[in-house]
Amino acid sequence: MEFSIKSGSPEKQRSACVVVGVFDSRKLTLAADLLDRISDGYISDILRRGDMDGKLGATLLLHNVPHTLCDRVLLVGLGKEREFRDNEYHIAVRSALKTLVETGSPEAVLYLTEVPVRKREIAWRIEHAVQVVFDTLYRFDRLKSKQEEPRRLRKLTLSVSRRSELSLGEEALQKGQAIADGMNLAKDLGNLPSNVCTPTYLAETAKELAGKFGLQCKIMEREDIEKLGMGSFLSVGKASSEPIKLIELQYHGAKKDVKPIVLVGKGITFDSGGISLKPGEGMDEMKYDMCGAATVLGTMQSAAQMKLPLNIYALIPTCENMPAGNASKPGDIVTTMSGQTIEILNTDAEGRLILCDALTYAERYEPDTVIDVATLTGACVIALGHVATGLFSNQDSLARELATAGEDAADRAWHMPLWEEYQDQLKSNFADMANIGGRPGGSITAACFLSRFTKNYDWAHLDIAGTAWKSGKDKGSTGRPVPLLSRFLIGRADQLEGRVPMRGRPKRVHEIEMDEGESDAQHDEN
Repeated sequence: MEFSIKSGSPEKQRSACVVVGVFDSRKLTLAADLLDRISDGYISDILRRGDMDGKLGATLLLHNVPHTLCDRVLLVGLGKEREFRDNEYHIAVRSALKTLVETGSPEAVLYLTEVPVRKREIAWRIEHAVQVVFDTLYRFDRLKSKQEEPRRLRKLTLSVSRRSELSLGEEALQKGQAIADGMNLAKDLGNLPSNVCTPTYLAETAKELAGKFGLQCKIMEREDIEKLGMGSFLSVGKASSEPIKLIELQYHGAKKDVKPIVLVGKGITFDSGGISLKPGEGMDEMKYDMCGAATVLGTMQSAAQMKLPLNIYALIPTCENMPAGNASKPGDIVTTMSGQTIEILNTDAEGRLILCDALTYAERYEPDTVIDVATLTGACVIALGHVATGLFSNQDSLARELATAGEDAADRAWHMPLWEEYQDQLKSNFADMANIGGRPGGSITAACFLSRFTKNYDWAHLDIAGTAWKSGKDKGSTGRPVPLLSRFLIGRADQLEGRVPMRGRPKRVHEIEMDEGESDAQHDEN
């Protein structure tokens, strides 16, 4: 797919298709109105006949619109103008793309990017349009004997209303592509079966990223992990024939004295539950238990592609959780890298057992911030469904920063409690702690468990059990929360370069310039 940014009137576009919006009650957007005027009311006449009423997501393809230079005009319903916000914008762009693909258009000019979205600037609209396009066109058919024919849409031009917005549009386009590429990598890794996407495969993927983007990569094997004293991590992977790995990936985009942001991803490439065996129904979806690792790798690719001025490190403990004669048993006690001991009451609560050692290992970097990402608990799905990611943190300011990044990225997370009272549920008579705290507040007690290994730095935990993949007829990895983490990192990069925080996120350069211009104008008026 080839993208470009352009500023120009819709009636002058020589293209296979021009895409414009129509609000509820047949109200034309500016671009649609310009086409209507040049065609002597052709579009408004069609709307009056009832062929389209502007309902959100509806489309109507028009051929040979009088006095226009394009072959076709695609009308896209935007719903009620006052309610046209983030989600409505995504729905409209997605509907347009589906129609363009279904009707075989080889190219198009999209004017939906000019439609105002409440509290969103042009850069946001361009960036999100690109991500929606990638998501709509994504297919995973590499393992099918007969693959689908490639989509015919080859070029998409995104319109901005003023020439002064071209540079902002180009910058947003690059960011949108980088984030979408990271999402696609995360989706591909998640959708691969566990007999292909093994711990070794994840390690090779990390090496490929390192070679492509100039990252530093280190793969630690079982012997290395034993020397580190990661008894908890080792207890999970010991029953599998697949060798366990600890993947370390480093991106250096800032000076050496800038403390790194560390991303830790749970990499259970298949989770049978171990001796605490899962039910057979739906067990195939346990290939997605490495989506935390996939997210971290996807985010590292996005950050490197955007060349963010940050130091970002990735840590991925990866293995399988399988039953065998040498598998961990309920009641076993293991010693972590931190020296704390854990009584394993349920071998299916294994994600926290591999993450705790990785979180201890992260201390050696003297990090600015550590964020772990994991498909950790079914309890989080019960609490939040499949809409929001569970967000926990030992710093409320960090939680607010991540939540704001999620809102900006349309990849939302919800701040959950991490109160001391929940820690009592993890008490054990025989070890420092148990690995489960019972059914009440299961996602919270899992986060409380991890918090015991994060005392020495600012830390957040993202439980993506409900958002990392979809089930049913649309089964597949979502690529979340790559957008959230990428937007968080962009915000941190802006802060490092001196941007002023606003509503939980840093200002963009053009926002600062606009504010300064408004301030000057006010001084002039005074």
